[in-house]
Amino acid sequence: MANPTGPTGEALHRKRPPHPIRAYGDRMGDGGVQLSFTLPVAAGGRAKEAARRFAEGLGLRSVLVTAMEKAGTEFTFFVVYGRSEVTLDFAEVEVPEVTTPEWTPKEVNTLVKERLGRRVIVVGACTGSDAHTVGIDAILNMKGFAGDKGLEAYPWFDAHNLGAQVDNQALLTRAREISADAVLISQIITQRDVHKENARAFIELARREGFRETLFLLGGPRIDHALARELGYDAGFGPGTRPQMVAGYIVERLLARKEGRP
Repeated sequence: MANPTGPTGEALHRKRPPHPIRAYGDRMGDGGVQLSFTLPVAAGGRAKEAARRFAEGLGLRSVLVTAMEKAGTEFTFFVVYGRSEVTLDFAEVEVPEVTTPEWTPKEVNTLVKERLGRRVIVVGACTGSDAHTVGIDAILNMKGFAGDKGLEAYPWFDAHNLGAQVDNQALLTRAREISADAVLISQIITQRDVHKENARAFIELARREGFRETLFLLGGPRIDHALARELGYDAGFGPGTRPQMVAGYIVERLLARKEGRP
């Protein structure tokens, strides 16, 4: 149980002064928002009025339909502007976030060489029916992402990219064969929450097979740290994640384990 007087959780929340916020449009506190949606009706005057009423039903006022485009037979895409009366107290917002050291690739490799004294072994894949490798490739492949080279380019990393549509059992088997320090899973497809189901199934399988020391990392466009932790992973990485962030996280956790730190 957390210490109620410690620097985390509810104690942190109590220390924050109220911080009311509203959406910002043209000026502070005006509640201005932009919203887009599709309705199953043909474009026209009635459709535009339906879009306005729909936005009002969501609680917006002073609604203005600024764009109406045909999106297929009997479907129309709309963009509307409006004002929201919603006010939030930002002081009450608590979200778990993954913390990654701001180490450069050179610093990461130096730490591994000097303090771990061996190469870090990672294996990753898009699992289940997911055939989109853009995420796992961005982290593991040599070319990396946004000018940040992937883990294959790190001299003190041994990175294995198994590609797409990899069975959970096959990934775990490979992780055991190479004694992986970390397993990276990318889930791009999210229809009907298939990403959650598959990610959860992987963790359940890993637990049954006795994986306890391996780090499990989950990434994808609809993944955040809170969801990943809920599903049983050590960390979650969403859009915009760069390879050096993942490398830094893995190395920091391995060093903490070796040195007996939490």
